[in-house]
Amino acid sequence: MAKMFVAISLLLITNLFPSYCQETPRQRGILMGSVLNAETREVLPGANIVIEGTTLGGASDIEGRFAITGVPPGAYVVRITILGYKPSISSDIVISPSKPAVLDVLLTPSNIDFAEVNVVADYFQKSPDAVLSTQYQSYEEIRQLPGGLEDVVRAVSILPGVAQVQGGRNDLIVRGGAPSENLFLLNDFEIPNINHFGTQGASGGPLSFINLDFVSGTMFSTGGFGVPYGDRLSSVLSIDLREGRTDRFGGKATIGSTQFGLNLEGPVDERSSFIFSARRSYLDFIFKAAGFGFVPEYWDFLAKGDYRIDSRNRISLLGIAVLDQTKFFNDTPDQRYENSQILGNNQDQFAGGTSWQHLFSSGYTLVSAGFHSVKFSFTQQDSLLQRIFSNTSRETESYLTSQVVFRTPALTEFWLGVQGKFVNVEAAIDLPPYTSSFGEVIASNISDLRKAFKGGVYGQVSQQLTNLTITGGGRLDYFSLIEDGLKFSPRISASYKLGIQTSLNASVGRYYQAPSYIWLIANPSNINLTPIGATQFVAGIEHMLREDMKVSLEGYDKRYDHYPVSIVRPYLTMANTGAGFGGAEEGFASFGTDSLVSFGNGESYGVEVLVQKKYSDTPFYGTFSVSFNETRFTSLHGTRRPRSFDQQWILNLGGGYVFSEKWEASAKFRFSSGIPYTPYNADGSQSGDRYNSERTGNNHSLDVRVDRRWFYDSWTLIAYIDIQNIYNRKEVGVPRYDERTGTAKSSDAIGILPSIGVSAEF
Repeated sequence: MAKMFVAISLLLITNLFPSYCQETPRQRGILMGSVLNAETREVLPGANIVIEGTTLGGASDIEGRFAITGVPPGAYVVRITILGYKPSISSDIVISPSKPAVLDVLLTPSNIDFAEVNVVADYFQKSPDAVLSTQYQSYEEIRQLPGGLEDVVRAVSILPGVAQVQGGRNDLIVRGGAPSENLFLLNDFEIPNINHFGTQGASGGPLSFINLDFVSGTMFSTGGFGVPYGDRLSSVLSIDLREGRTDRFGGKATIGSTQFGLNLEGPVDERSSFIFSARRSYLDFIFKAAGFGFVPEYWDFLAKGDYRIDSRNRISLLGIAVLDQTKFFNDTPDQRYENSQILGNNQDQFAGGTSWQHLFSSGYTLVSAGFHSVKFSFTQQDSLLQRIFSNTSRETESYLTSQVVFRTPALTEFWLGVQGKFVNVEAAIDLPPYTSSFGEVIASNISDLRKAFKGGVYGQVSQQLTNLTITGGGRLDYFSLIEDGLKFSPRISASYKLGIQTSLNASVGRYYQAPSYIWLIANPSNINLTPIGATQFVAGIEHMLREDMKVSLEGYDKRYDHYPVSIVRPYLTMANTGAGFGGAEEGFASFGTDSLVSFGNGESYGVEVLVQKKYSDTPFYGTFSVSFNETRFTSLHGTRRPRSFDQQWILNLGGGYVFSEKWEASAKFRFSSGIPYTPYNADGSQSGDRYNSERTGNNHSLDVRVDRRWFYDSWTLIAYIDIQNIYNRKEVGVPRYDERTGTAKSSDAIGILPSIGVSAEF
């Protein structure tokens, strides 16, 4: 079946589509955008923009804008230069006749005299606030990733230090950190979890609900991030949405591997524009046809509007709605048994807000106000259809943030910010006495409502010298719902240039994170928990092999303290929860129904190597990364054990080749060593003294993708075939105990998984 699917897909891509319309390759496209100061956001008139490999170019006008017309369709490299700023190169800029390509460039001021020094242009973005452990990905880099399903979260999985505990999931395990330790920002709005069917109290799920078509780029930091980012211990994923097109109304209709949808965008008037998308999964049709006993269904909607009041003031509006539902069919004994292993997960999620950006002579202010609300409904039944767990809860946050960034003539940059958040959490949890596989009897029956306030204030200063950049600051966070809720976090980083191509980087900082809301409400005694702490040490070296290729080596040490651990299950630390689908197999541990105390501690340390080649005059791009990591945690029983997410070795190799403006191919190979698990005894029970004492086998897979474009008068047709795990090696997962056979076996896994996607862009 898989071979037949591949053959039919290639036939469609190469033969069927062109038969309906005649391509018009002489059609030309437009490159437009703006050039801004990266630190103050002031416009930069007079910047030179050159499309390499052509004679086309232009300059930014008095408002920092530019437009280059008559560009043949294809992928290009664009070079931007202006006196007093570091040159910048943007790669993978795709031009098509269906709509203008928009490139908003942020240039960093430089204290180097360009007349005396040969300055290398920068393919790789950098920020004084994140001198190491930070990677930037463009829209094209995310879209091209084989097996990535055009998902912004899945795209970062190829970066060093990121582990995947379970295939088909977006549970980010960053440098040994739990899935609850990751921060997501969407246009500076904080979204606790950007995944469909998300795990409560954590940040994972099967698939992101962010529409990649509207993403201009992402910033992903795996450690050492500055004080503007608080209440998280491990990572920051910041996603920037672009503005709607300003020339005319347009859109895109898509049928992808898991969903279909419609995008619309265009100008409202000469100063404003909008984007809108609506998408629905069709997994329910596939699952029903395949005879599955459960069916996931989802909708997601995204809308954004931008209004430029004048050259110094801009207002943005953002709205998100996500509807997730799981349906069960219990027609046969096999379906009832399989469904008894699944935690049902229905969710309604809504977010919205507005932000105002004001530019002044040496900097800018950004003020944001918004809300986020998610209603969870979890249920699980046994094979006799008797309910063994239910949780209906709602988490709502209303927030106001303000940030000021300004720069002095002495190349000193300041960040000042304040954040306030009002929190409402309500939950009704019913867990009748349940005997876990470890022998404990777990029970909970609670209905409660809590209101709280979270606040933070921070300050940071960065000084650029000839070869040295130093950034230091601190933040003060407060959470009213727990004891000792006031914490101070100092952080400092430095970057020293050994030459034009090489730099040494280091950071040390203190990080705090409040316990998850559901832990605090699921058991009244958990109100005594304190914030989780972590001290991070990171050091590394980065070298530019050429202007489009870099290699870096980094080492890190994260030391955790005050991690919640269970009194009922003395082997359990909450650092081992939050990944996967949860439920009865983990004894519902991730919901915090146990009595917890802040006595846990741990350490994660490792070394990472990254080699990255950007698309350039050589039409090849690629990423190679290898990571070694060890994570150990101590729970209440005092024994130091490997963490449940401890993948010691991870290797990623991915890349692609652009054959022409029409054809592109890419591939990704991933290897990861096994993760710890607790073996089953002969009777199906498990023992606390053997907790995480064994490891699964190693996993590896190869994904490939082929893209094809057709250009017409006013629209573009795009098709791709994406084959995950092309040599059909099934993932080795944590064993599950089958009560019907009395044996433990590896979880069922999908082998080769081909998919096809078609988009019409107009």
